[in-house]
Amino acid sequence: MSAPIEVFSANDETMTTPEPGLKRQVMSYSPAMMLVRHTMTKGWVGTRHSHPHEQMVYIISGHIRFQHPGGSFEVKGGDCFLVPGGVEHQASALADCEVLDIFTPYREDYARK
Repeated sequence: MSAPIEVFSANDETMTTPEPGLKRQVMSYSPAMMLVRHTMTKGWVGTRHSHPHEQMVYIISGHIRFQHPGGSFEVKGGDCFLVPGGVEHQASALADCEVLDIFTPYREDYARK
């Protein structure tokens, strides 16, 4: 028998605030992958970091500057990109933003407890 299928809706009330200007909602995940919704307020500058997970980023709305060792670029609603695991990066919000991130494998540090 397979596992039950759960539906997760976007719900701002369930979002956490890992740093000022950034909100996070873990939508759905399995050991192989994870879908995470982020919102950022204009002016937010994320912490420079890296992680072993591959990260696919889809910009639902807004305008983001993304910095990585090879340079920087800007993306807007409808754009997407892939961040390989282990690459140090930093994002900043040039406008209010909503983003979907897919991580593989799932991020244990983000998983609901």
